[in-house]
Amino acid sequence: MPQFFIDRPVFAWVVAFFILIGGALAIPQLPVAQYPNVAPPQIEIAATYPGASAQTMDESVVSLIEQELNGADHLLYFSSQSSLGSATITATFQPGTNPELAQVDVQNRLKAVEPRLPQAVTQQGLQVEKVSAGFLLLITLSSNDGRLDEVALSDYMARSVLNEIRRLDGVGKAQLYGAERAMRIWLDPQKLIGFNLTPADVNAAVAAQNAQVPAGSIGDLPGPSTQEITATVLVKGQLSNPDEFADIVLKANPDGSTVRIGDVARVEVGSQEYQFGTRLNGKQSTAVGVQLSPGANALNTATLIRAKMDELSRYFPAGVEYKIPYDTSPFVKVSITKVLYTLLEAMVLVFLVMLLFLQNIRYTLIPTLVVPVALMGTFATMLALGFSINVLTMFGMVLAIGILVDDAIVVVENVERIMANEGLPPREATRKAMQQITGAIIGITLVLVAVFIPMAFMPGSVGVIYQQFSLSMATSILFSAFLALTLTPALCATLLKPIAAGEHHERGGFFGWFNRRFERLTDSYQGGVAYALKRSGRYLLIYLALLVVMALLFVRLPSSFLPVEDQGYTLTDIQLPPGASQNRTIRVVEQIEAHNASEPGVGDSTIILGFSFSGNGQNAALAFTTLKDWSQRGRDDSAMSIAERATAAFGEIKDAVAYAILPPPIDGLGTSSGFEFRLQDRSGVGHEALMQARTELLRAAEKSPILANVRENALAEAPQVQLAIDRKQANALGVSFGDIGSLLSTALGSAYINDFPNQGRMQRVVIQAEGDQRSQVEDLLRLNVRNSAGKMVPLSSFVSASWKMGPAQLTRYNGYPAVDVSGEPAAGRSTGEAMQEIERLVAQLPNGLGLEWTGLSLQERLSGSQAPLLLGLSLLIVFLCLAALYESWSIPASVLLVVPLGVLGAVLAVTLRGMPNDVFFKVGLITIIGLSAKNAILIIEFAKSLYDEGHDLLDATLQAARLRLRPIVMTSLAFILGVVPLAIASGASSASQQAIGTGVIGGMITATLAVIFVPVFFVVVMKLVKRSSR
Repeated sequence: MPQFFIDRPVFAWVVAFFILIGGALAIPQLPVAQYPNVAPPQIEIAATYPGASAQTMDESVVSLIEQELNGADHLLYFSSQSSLGSATITATFQPGTNPELAQVDVQNRLKAVEPRLPQAVTQQGLQVEKVSAGFLLLITLSSNDGRLDEVALSDYMARSVLNEIRRLDGVGKAQLYGAERAMRIWLDPQKLIGFNLTPADVNAAVAAQNAQVPAGSIGDLPGPSTQEITATVLVKGQLSNPDEFADIVLKANPDGSTVRIGDVARVEVGSQEYQFGTRLNGKQSTAVGVQLSPGANALNTATLIRAKMDELSRYFPAGVEYKIPYDTSPFVKVSITKVLYTLLEAMVLVFLVMLLFLQNIRYTLIPTLVVPVALMGTFATMLALGFSINVLTMFGMVLAIGILVDDAIVVVENVERIMANEGLPPREATRKAMQQITGAIIGITLVLVAVFIPMAFMPGSVGVIYQQFSLSMATSILFSAFLALTLTPALCATLLKPIAAGEHHERGGFFGWFNRRFERLTDSYQGGVAYALKRSGRYLLIYLALLVVMALLFVRLPSSFLPVEDQGYTLTDIQLPPGASQNRTIRVVEQIEAHNASEPGVGDSTIILGFSFSGNGQNAALAFTTLKDWSQRGRDDSAMSIAERATAAFGEIKDAVAYAILPPPIDGLGTSSGFEFRLQDRSGVGHEALMQARTELLRAAEKSPILANVRENALAEAPQVQLAIDRKQANALGVSFGDIGSLLSTALGSAYINDFPNQGRMQRVVIQAEGDQRSQVEDLLRLNVRNSAGKMVPLSSFVSASWKMGPAQLTRYNGYPAVDVSGEPAAGRSTGEAMQEIERLVAQLPNGLGLEWTGLSLQERLSGSQAPLLLGLSLLIVFLCLAALYESWSIPASVLLVVPLGVLGAVLAVTLRGMPNDVFFKVGLITIIGLSAKNAILIIEFAKSLYDEGHDLLDATLQAARLRLRPIVMTSLAFILGVVPLAIASGASSASQQAIGTGVIGGMITATLAVIFVPVFFVVVMKLVKRSSR
């Protein structure tokens, strides 16, 4: 093939142009994301049961739904949280599962269990949505002039914004942290008693009198032949304003007087619920939290949302403005931009290295032209395979920059050497050069591509990460090899100028000085190789010692999944003592807002009252703290530094526990960085024993120097009023248990009766006791229920009340009662070390309790278990490819012996920088396997060729080592400098760039220095083969 393109250079250019055009057309069509679809798809089921305790929700709703979820196709795990009046069940499916089909499967299973659920739950409806674990962004509405209060803003958001956002492509869930309006009927229990009425009478009257009446029409068919007209009959059945509801008749007295709702209740258009509140930089507002649907593109979705909000803002009422104070998508764009800069920096550094060695612009230009063509071909392939432009594929391209020029450098260097030594013209020198090195190029390409093949077949979320690197690197390397056999020889034959023999080494100036120095280095290297070949036994002992050092260092490396990045925001989970009211929560929130305002690196603070990752309640809140742009923050204002200062400051708040945490590296895998697990009751030991074990575990974790901020992600046990109903006494008084339950549900928990039309939207009619009539236990006991004789009986006649502490929230994981615990490793420790410590502490707990990792921690465990298989497969495939290429079992062995020396450098580099063994380090190791083998192939291929021609084994090896040192050093230095921008990166996504760059640079340095061992391995193996053949 090279000979064909040497003779037809225009054909080679045409092929290159087609590749460039394909890439240029593909780039605008490729989606842009921070990461590919790494997180497993999740389906969330939300159930509402007004007034029900956490235990009631857990037993009567959650447990039934979870029983049906078992056996769902491709289900990975499921978890649930039950709290006062609501429950959420999240089913997580295997990566790659179609979320649409998973949602249908879940909905079908819910249909089977709905008849067993309480009527109030089915009346409210079960919501089933495709979601990601974290929030994409928050949208807030505020009133500048104060004319609209929080209820009015929330109602406008629900009417005019919420559904518009939900319809956008990529939006999985849009939750309003507020509520739309509702017709609120606030009962006065004492007035009801005076009129001998109960809340059930009010419920029945509203249901009867606020009803649609489909009256039909007059003159409808069939009719008499004399009928001339038809007309629709209209009856106003539904009421539409507070006065009409207040005028509903509850009771007609014998004297003609009536009792109406207005006589026993206050009627207003209020809020449907008062669970949540929103504060933006200290001002009241309302908010919508948007979560991505599984597999959606964050950047595209955020762009669509911003465009839609700009469109809707034209119709906002006067004084109302929107803001998106919290948005995770800018980090995606900044990360990709940073990697693009790194890519350009790498290309410049590689160009300078090539210029240093080739010392001619024409020679340097040829390998440089290969890079954009190979990258464009990679982009076109990514589009064909459905991949996106993301941090991982871009990292793969940065790593590939130094590799892409390798093949072209080998060609150009060999052509230049032949021209300089033999004085051949460019075309003839190119022909001879390609005859010598075509086999080496094919061998190098096979090794480098083969080493990445196992990565493409790894399962799970980690497999998705590996696949991105595998595709981008393998594709670009294949294009590089193709161009080295087509475009590069064509360019060498046409662009290079003839040179006289020996001219290369007679240069003056800097290049002449460099050549003389490198010639001395080559002489020294050849002498060192000759010395080593005479003492191969000693060098093998040194090699074994280095293997032992490498193994010890590798085993001691702490493990991790992915580095934690400064994504431009922090999250603060706020929890007050059990039973604390929202008024106390607001006072704590004001202190947190004051601290954030004092931080120079903080932009906006958005706080959701009543909601947190620990659960929902008046004593909970969650703060979304958006930081200023990375360019506007100093060295001391990284997200980690700001979070640490915030946590220290919040520790001084006496009435709350608040932690500032960083988000997880990958959206959808948990809600924070660090580790997360569930402590499970696997043997039915009971809630008390589980809580005692939780307390023991948290105390032990607090004392551990390996762990930090270990906490339960749940609301603490709260005061509860236990009502003991004397059923015999109630029956004796003629009171049914059903009437008692109906009274309590309506008065305390609220009753949703039906709907009413309000400005073109159907909204709820809700009945509940007035706030000051249900604030004390005594108020509850004064409620009256009608007995079978029509008389009013106070609850105190057969009900006694007592105080106790009980769960405000209950958690299940895979059907078992569980405790949700998360935390971070202590400073200087990795998540892998922290997870080992947690497992050790859990093992000390009583029997019957188990531990299951979830979210990011589960993926870290899976990635660790896959690593030995991945490395082993990569080595095996490289060995088999080389064996097939050289028709020998011995040559691949001599090539692969150098690989551990490259691994040693990678391990040393990350150890010196205090980095863990994470996914990026493993990708770097795979790359080092290929590059170490590549250096060995360049020497061994040449030595074997000379040996086969009849040269003495030692002479052939020495000559090959001398001739191939220059291209080895050049390609290795080009790769190392190409990766330097990764290793020294700063700003957005710098942690990931450093994680992948550090190990690769260290490995490549030792792999290059290991060329002293390559001749030893080749000679020793060849001698062993020769002996065995005798």
